[in-house]
Amino acid sequence: MEPESLSVDSCTRCPELVESRTRIVNGTGPQDADLLFVGEAPGEQEDREGEPFVGRSGDILDEVLGAHGLDRAAVRITNCVRCRPPDNRDPRTEELENCREYLEAEILGVDPAVIVTLGKVPSEHLLDRSVAVTAEAGSTDAVTIDGRSFPVRTHPLPV
Repeated sequence: MEPESLSVDSCTRCPELVESRTRIVNGTGPQDADLLFVGEAPGEQEDREGEPFVGRSGDILDEVLGAHGLDRAAVRITNCVRCRPPDNRDPRTEELENCREYLEAEILGVDPAVIVTLGKVPSEHLLDRSVAVTAEAGSTDAVTIDGRSFPVRTHPLPV
C-alpha cells in the first residue's frame, strides 16, 4: 500500500476530468526510487489499466530505460495530472495547478536524486517557465519544493 502522500484516492477538483476518467492514475515504482519520471497525464490505456506509461508510451519508455541500463521496476513513474483529459488533449493550466500539490507531495515522499520530465508539458509545469524541449534535452535545472531542491532533467520522450 502506498503512503498517503504518494497516492490520491479521491479528487473532484476538475469536473471535466472527473467526467472523462475511469480512475485516478497514481504513480508506480519504488517509494524510494533514485529516479522519478514525470509525464503529462494518463492516456486512454493508462486510464483503463490504472498505471502510467503503459501501451505504446510504456513501450517507448521501457526502450529508453533499457538503453540506459535501467529497468522499470527500479524507477518511479508518475504524471503531472492523475486523470485522463478528454480525447487525450493536453491538460489545461488550471488542471495542472489543481494536481500540483499531489505531484509535489509525491516528489517529497519519494525524495528522488533526479527528476526526469518527459516532454514539454511536464517540463514547463515543473520548472515554471517556457522550455524548448529538444534544445534543452539532457540539460539539468532545479525545482524547489518545501525548501528542498531537486535536480530536473528534461527529456523529449516522444510519447
